[in-house]
Amino acid sequence: MYNEKEKERVMHWIVSDLDHLGGAPRVRDTRISVALLLELLACGMSISEIVKEYPSLTEEAVRGVLAELARSKMLAAA
Repeated sequence: MYNEKEKERVMHWIVSDLDHLGGAPRVRDTRISVALLLELLACGMSISEIVKEYPSLTEEAVRGVLAELARSKMLAAA
C-alpha cells in the first residue's frame, strides 16, 4: 500500500468547483471532466492518444486521476 506522503502526491488530480463545468469533477488545471476522460478510455483510446488530442492533459495527470479514482471510497466494497 501507499504511505501518507505517497497518498498526498496521488490524491490531488480531481477537483470540483462551481466556477468550472458547473461543479462536475474535472482534471486539475484543465476544463476536462473526469467523465469525459473515462469515456475516452472506455472507447479504447490510449493515454498517449488522449494526451495528443487534449494538449492541456499530461500522462501524469491521466494516471493520477485513475489512481485517485481507484482509491476512492465510492469504489470501496460495502
